[in-house]
Amino acid sequence: MEAEGLPAAFAGLTNPTEAPAAPFVEASNRRIAALPQGSFTRIRANSDIPLSCRQKGIKADDMDSTTPRQNLGISAYHWLKKDIIRGVFKPGEKLLMSRLKERYDLGVGPLREALSQLVAERLVVAISQRGYRVAPMSLAELEDLYDARAQLEGLVLKLAIERGDDAWEAEILATAHTLAKVMEVKSPDDLLDIWDARHKAFHTAIASGCRSPHLLQVRESLFDQVERYRHLWLRETVFSEAALERKRQEHAALVEVILARDVERASEMMREHLMTPVPIITEVMKRDG
Repeated sequence: MEAEGLPAAFAGLTNPTEAPAAPFVEASNRRIAALPQGSFTRIRANSDIPLSCRQKGIKADDMDSTTPRQNLGISAYHWLKKDIIRGVFKPGEKLLMSRLKERYDLGVGPLREALSQLVAERLVVAISQRGYRVAPMSLAELEDLYDARAQLEGLVLKLAIERGDDAWEAEILATAHTLAKVMEVKSPDDLLDIWDARHKAFHTAIASGCRSPHLLQVRESLFDQVERYRHLWLRETVFSEAALERKRQEHAALVEVILARDVERASEMMREHLMTPVPIITEVMKRDG
């Protein structure tokens, strides 16, 4: 029965709002239906991957087909943080949004999320109505950060020795062994990154024995703030076989006293170990102005 007052094309519909699809819509639907399953979302996923990701070899298969916006913010945070630590952006330099968009091939939203996180970590300074700048570096901050970190690490180590079990000791031995093998890495391009990652893993394994999430969180925050200064030290020492050998010996001695559960000696050695980069970093900062 034809619905009263409706065009003939709507005849037979039980719901007057169920209008038939226009011919071009039906044709589009047929073409989409003919595509292999998953190809439509694959196209969408590829378009969501920043150019910088594609240049790094990241594929759609490596990301969720509906990549959340926050994932782009996390990526922007990691890339920008690494560039600040490595000195791509100098202390006090203004972070122009146009340059960041071009470098990372990301929109303003993810970049602002990244910048806000880096402000919280004191690596970036927000200037009212004027954007963002890389946080300055100073000898006074260097001394304060390293002293605070050494004091905290001594406390964390004391608790770790008191609370650590056999599995904790095994993890320390494993990470120390892996770190020592960096001496076998011959490529200068890989040496800094590999040594730094393994060095962090070694110290993290030691600290984990304290079993205090709050202390570990404070420790991580201090580590993030000291990273730019540490990188100056890394560039001066990691490429020297003699310097690496001295560090290997320091780590071996540290492991020995930790496994002996000598709290006082281990805490003292840890503080000394963590403060050794300060004179080198001070010299570099004075030299480079």
